[in-house]
Amino acid sequence: MTPILITTLSALRELYGPARERALKKEIPALDAHAVQFIALSPFVVLASSDALGHMDASPRGGEPGFVKVLDAHTLLIPDAPGNNRLDSLENIIATGRLGTLFMVPGFDETLRVNGHAVLSTDPAHLELCADPRRTPSLVIRLTVESVYLHCAKAFMRSKLWDASCQTDRAQLPSMAEMLRDQIRAFKGDEIEAETQAEMMERYRQSL
Repeated sequence: MTPILITTLSALRELYGPARERALKKEIPALDAHAVQFIALSPFVVLASSDALGHMDASPRGGEPGFVKVLDAHTLLIPDAPGNNRLDSLENIIATGRLGTLFMVPGFDETLRVNGHAVLSTDPAHLELCADPRRTPSLVIRLTVESVYLHCAKAFMRSKLWDASCQTDRAQLPSMAEMLRDQIRAFKGDEIEAETQAEMMERYRQSL
């Protein structure tokens, strides 16, 4: 009988069986022409990292298509942009030197995963390469590529993520500021001012 909690690799494989041959063979150790083109088309990437104790974090990064730069088949530059200064991903990179990335292209159901060793760079040449009309970044993440593979379309097909007819009306939730106010009140006992959605979006626009 299969246990309720899966705690061993053998029990896990009893549920799923072995990986398919193509799924294993698709992982490559460097960026090829297809991966480079995918990154050039991508305006959005999710960074996956952890601290030294294994506490995980996933953080979105966005920009104009191709804002992540390919130096060569083994090196990516990911510019940092103004945020909330929590610096979770950057602190994690300092702690472990590891980073996973998931690149997305609007309208594409496939994604690209690139994983490897990461450092924080203030090399002037790197900063200049990642500059855009709005700013030069304070630093860039230099990712030394170790693993590259295309991820199949099933998750995006199931979620219909890019289907405009499936988009949720923003009015279904309060503004982020209102939700934060309620969460901080409930869990921290503190009070903060809650912006409206319009006020928050205007503040965002000033620091994009």
